[in-house]
Amino acid sequence: MDQFAPYPAVRAALAGFSTQLSQMIDLCIQVQQIAAPTDEEDVRAAWVADYLRRLQLAEVSTDGQRNVYARIPGQRATPALFVSAHTDTVFPLATDLTVQVDEAQSRIYGPGIGDNSTGVASLLMLAATLQRLPPPPVDIWLVANSGEEGLGDLRGMKAAVDRLQDCIGACIVIEGMGLKRVVHRGLGSRRFRVTAKAPGGHSWSDFGTASALHVLVQLAAELTQLQPPATPRTTFNIGRFYGGASVNTIAQSAALELDLRSEGPAALQGIVDATLAIVQRYQSTAWQQQGVSVEAVTIGDRPSGEIADDHPLVHAAFRSLAHHNVVANTQMRISSTDANVPLSRGIPAVCIGITEGANAHRLEEWINPALLPVGMQHLLTTTWWAAMWLAGEVK
Repeated sequence: MDQFAPYPAVRAALAGFSTQLSQMIDLCIQVQQIAAPTDEEDVRAAWVADYLRRLQLAEVSTDGQRNVYARIPGQRATPALFVSAHTDTVFPLATDLTVQVDEAQSRIYGPGIGDNSTGVASLLMLAATLQRLPPPPVDIWLVANSGEEGLGDLRGMKAAVDRLQDCIGACIVIEGMGLKRVVHRGLGSRRFRVTAKAPGGHSWSDFGTASALHVLVQLAAELTQLQPPATPRTTFNIGRFYGGASVNTIAQSAALELDLRSEGPAALQGIVDATLAIVQRYQSTAWQQQGVSVEAVTIGDRPSGEIADDHPLVHAAFRSLAHHNVVANTQMRISSTDANVPLSRGIPAVCIGITEGANAHRLEEWINPALLPVGMQHLLTTTWWAAMWLAGEVK
């Protein structure tokens, strides 16, 4: 980009990524080989912290949420830039993490290779690159955060923004896949676990006694009749349903887990209210007289937020893609990512990808390694431009 004329070293670093493909692939696989289920990111976080310390970055530290922090000192401290990638995956500790390379199709297969081992590896490569460059226009905080997946509820990002929000002016969130997209709208969601308890008993001798499963089946049937608005797009999903002891036991307890999402905060609150109204009907005296109790507990609250399509940070990310000859997907602007947290607090943020791939959250997940150098060019371009923007050097 023309704005980088005062920074010839940045231009040289961008060109240098084209010769570092093997190093990038190795780093992605090294990260991927360290199991890191949500809430069990300790080993991967320790490895990342050690890597950053070996780079001799400033203020490398961890917190109680398994987040790892490091700072690239800039020409001025604030407003700083925050760049992050989540360390957790959806796969249990016992998952076989064997990687398969298909050179003919330019694919690397492996659980979590794209989401988000490639993102973490890219954060580390960015750290190494920035460490070799002159001081950026502002401080850059690099954060490998926990708890993005599943019931992690973005807790790592929430803790990191709590810690740094007084000094940061913008955020860039890295995902391993999705190179062609720029997400700047945070899709809000609420998640509930609805639990039913009842007397239960033997399926023959106690027939007629209230069953927690029967109660919850009726409640779930009502949930499936919810009528969310088409605009803004609003959805619901019962993702899990479990309970009971055996086929011939009247269940004493049962639970379901429900995911509610919406592009609009008011619409999300509307479907939350409708859901809780259904639950409340099963908390009536009539059900209590049968020994039935029903409770809904929040197990996830991902806040929504956004910046406009014409925000300078959004424009910069799209211009970066064009500059590096990537045809952007301009329709993919909303998603549920770590960017939700800063966006919900009024901090400009975008989520960008490093390469393309598919089958996220499946054992056969894969990435296209050939795009890694372009993805790193995109990441460094967007990062350095954002630092310049925060320093008032560009508009």
